[in-house]
Amino acid sequence: MTDSIVFFHNPQSRARIVHWMLEESGADYRTELLRFDRNEHKAPQYLAVNPMGKVPAIKHGDTVITEAAAICAYLADAFPAANLAPPVNSPERGTYYRWMFFGAGCVEPAFVDRMFKRPQVDRPGALGYGSYEDTLQALETALKPGPFILGERFSAADVYIGSQIAWGMLAKALEPRKIFQDYVARCGERPAFQRAAAQDEKYMKELQQA
Repeated sequence: MTDSIVFFHNPQSRARIVHWMLEESGADYRTELLRFDRNEHKAPQYLAVNPMGKVPAIKHGDTVITEAAAICAYLADAFPAANLAPPVNSPERGTYYRWMFFGAGCVEPAFVDRMFKRPQVDRPGALGYGSYEDTLQALETALKPGPFILGERFSAADVYIGSQIAWGMLAKALEPRKIFQDYVARCGERPAFQRAAAQDEKYMKELQQA
């Protein structure tokens, strides 16, 4: 598919993850900023894109993708020249999927529960992530071989997991263990990350001044 991507964005959201991923992928895209203070993400025209009224979302031709992890996985496959996902028939593909969706299904819920001090349940097994402590240990397991999730190979899984860890430490929802700090520092050295971060700072100023 050769159509330019429309990226629905606000830099005060998970859309920062997708912004980084778009830069990594080399995709041709244009950005539509949505102002939260004006509820533009709840306007009918945007709800037609994402009925949840949340960002990020992208539109690629007639295809709409929401949810940051899904968008990262989609972009990795849609732009294979960027080499951000193992081939479908590669043994690494399972590891890539495993940790990408561990980030979505376990890491983020565990961090959010921690940040908002939600009460622990009597049966941790009833939660998708089990316990906060188990989630952190599993996360360490994923990172220990290093330097990235797939070893020497950087992938879309690192965009997603790296973003979750960076946010978790910033929000004080994640213990700043050295392994997490070092991993985030490596991710932060990526030129694509730096381009997206610099642009997001400009967007922040634009939204504050408007």
